[in-house]
Amino acid sequence: MTHRTSVRFFLNGQLHEVVPSSPTQTLLNYLREDVGLTGTKEGCAEGDCGACTVTEATLEADGKVHFRAINACIRFVPSLDGKALWTVEGVAQQDGSLHPVQQAMVDCHGSQCGFCTPGFVMSMYTMYQNGDVKPCRDEVLDNLSGNLCRCTGYRPIIDAVQSMGSYPAVPTDVDAVTEQLKSIRPDSTVALESNGQRYFAPATAAELASLYEQYPDAIILAGGTDVGLWVTKHLMTLKTVIYLGNVEELKVIEQNDSEIRINAASLLNDAFPALVNEYPELEELWKRFSSMPIRNSGTLVGNVANGSPIGDSAPILIAIGTRVVLRKGERRRELALEDLYLDYRKQDREAGEFVEAIVVPKRRADQAVATYKLSKRFDQDISAVCGAYALRLDNGKVADARIAYGGMAATSKRAISTEKALIGKQWSEETVRAAMDAMGEDYRPMTDMRASSDYRIKTAKNLLLRFYLESTGAADTRV
Repeated sequence: MTHRTSVRFFLNGQLHEVVPSSPTQTLLNYLREDVGLTGTKEGCAEGDCGACTVTEATLEADGKVHFRAINACIRFVPSLDGKALWTVEGVAQQDGSLHPVQQAMVDCHGSQCGFCTPGFVMSMYTMYQNGDVKPCRDEVLDNLSGNLCRCTGYRPIIDAVQSMGSYPAVPTDVDAVTEQLKSIRPDSTVALESNGQRYFAPATAAELASLYEQYPDAIILAGGTDVGLWVTKHLMTLKTVIYLGNVEELKVIEQNDSEIRINAASLLNDAFPALVNEYPELEELWKRFSSMPIRNSGTLVGNVANGSPIGDSAPILIAIGTRVVLRKGERRRELALEDLYLDYRKQDREAGEFVEAIVVPKRRADQAVATYKLSKRFDQDISAVCGAYALRLDNGKVADARIAYGGMAATSKRAISTEKALIGKQWSEETVRAAMDAMGEDYRPMTDMRASSDYRIKTAKNLLLRFYLESTGAADTRV
């Protein structure tokens, strides 16, 4: 195993080869403190406000360059190895004239105090680089879901995004970017050490498995959308970090006639489309899962492996019968996703064993599926309750039911008593209300800042009724 002890990336067109001050130095701090690019701002330091948004470009296995908006505040510098980045200082044209996204913001009066403006510009710039220069309003709202503004109001910013394509085009030399990325493509393990901290970025899954066996107490880092906060908010010192984002084979999403295998490094915005194609009912959950920059960095398997009781992916994945593939060295085993979670932050994993992939069964023709998220905001908010349902009927009777909730227990958990109250019974409101009563045997939810125990159990029951009403067409609950 050959090692490289520096990190290489292009920043605003210039190659940077650096040894970060620590393995968990954030990109935001590097930009502001090491290279003086202060246009990128710190607002929240947790990936919520978007003031730190920058544009990242990666060379994917298909040979194409993909542009993504990401949060600089929770991305560790070593994870940028092999990538290209642009900040707001790198957007203007070479002659100094403004880029169309900047000019549109000026002309539409999209800025007041200006603190959030660089982040908005970079989200717009990412859209522009992806050819999305005349977006509809829904596309604008989705792409700006990670950018907050406290003073301008969003109408002029939305106007700016929708008008940026009306200016003379400024094309990017994608061929030049491709060659840049090819020249720094990671082909060996990156190994950094500083002040007692270690960082590894293996290039193969075998190397990853070997390293994790060697350092079973290491933190496995994917997108950093949770781990990043351990550093910026909890001020934790991570002794050993193993980053899996350089392992190309773990970015692959594989399908056959019966299942979809989503590997550990597959980004949320790559994994969810594969799921939505098979289960269209998951589209709203995808769009509400988090902001665009978070989905551009985080991974679906990372969300599953994190095991948070309020993680929004686990309930629906449990309901549709997802399995996890666990790997330790060269040994692999599978188990049902619900069996992975033993208790709060406790999983059925051995030391040195990690979640290599999840395996999602393809949809049965006779299956009714739904998932609902209750939160205080539509966009970018943590659930109070997330319910998920998969049901099969046989001549009007419930042949099979799988129901799972997040936010109701120490882990995402199936509602076994509720399921038993349904199976074998007529799919009717009377049956459903009896099952709602049985739900009290499944959950004793806690009261916290997001919701009371009473609210959680009441809304969880009502979501089951909502599923019944929608599945039978008895009522349109989305009016």
